[in-house]
Amino acid sequence: MHSNYHERMDIRRLQHLVTLAEKRNFARAAEQLHLSQPALTRSVQAAEAEFGMRLFDRGSGEVVPTPGGEFVLERARRLVFDSRCLKRDVEMYRDRSLGDTACGFGPFPAATFVADLLTEVRSAHPGVKLRVVVGNWDLLLKHLLDEDIEFFVSDSREIPERGDLSIRPLERQLGGFFVRPRHPLADRQEVALAELPAYGLASVRLPPSLSSLIQRDLGLAEPGRHLLDLECDDVETLKRVTYRTDTVLAATYPAVQADLDAGRLVPVQTAGAQALRSAVSLVRLNGRTLSPMADWLVRRLPGLRAQAAPSASDSP
Repeated sequence: MHSNYHERMDIRRLQHLVTLAEKRNFARAAEQLHLSQPALTRSVQAAEAEFGMRLFDRGSGEVVPTPGGEFVLERARRLVFDSRCLKRDVEMYRDRSLGDTACGFGPFPAATFVADLLTEVRSAHPGVKLRVVVGNWDLLLKHLLDEDIEFFVSDSREIPERGDLSIRPLERQLGGFFVRPRHPLADRQEVALAELPAYGLASVRLPPSLSSLIQRDLGLAEPGRHLLDLECDDVETLKRVTYRTDTVLAATYPAVQADLDAGRLVPVQTAGAQALRSAVSLVRLNGRTLSPMADWLVRRLPGLRAQAAPSASDSP
């Protein structure tokens, strides 16, 4: 291997290696990189010559990294990521502007405070362009890892432990079960949890750990039984269905507070349930500086802790 390879290795060539490893196919990788296939082949061959070892096995099927290729790619991914961050940070420093941004929110945070947060953005910074993705945690995590959004706020219980993630817990919110005022359970002073499934349960996609806890409390021990009769990540849709039917809605109190105040929903007075609480966190990539606009948004998140963000291993 050339001893001075690290002085000459081009970030663009490292990006070629990373993209080929992701696509496992020269044609697909070349299309992603906007290169011709022969140009990509030459770039990979030049990298292999410079590193002094074969980086990919080119069989009749997929292109697969060799053990040496995996060793190089682990470091190449970090260098490519840091290069993108450096370019972005320099542009923000040079332009001295808030900049546009994209972020994500889980269903209950979206129903609770996002409208107020976006109203504040539009009032204070009408020239900023902001894209908001609403969905469950695994969808938002994919967007984050693809660097399509800068951060997201969602239930973090099922997010896998990863060194490239920062997970910062926010304020936990109490949850419960809610029905329309004319529901058969609405005026009962105490309702057994086992009575709820007969009316059908509705909620957003729940973390498996929380779903198991609720199933246990409800006495639903049948193997393979799905807890929810209606699952939807749009909380407003779930509430409208609950207004019109005998469906029981499982939600956080802040997400339905306006409906409780207006008399559109009432809490079910259950006995024997464990206190259901959200585990909402701010999730972002380690090592990536937030844009000024994203930082402005993060600082206004309700319940944000003042201390430095813990690592993923510290998340609930």
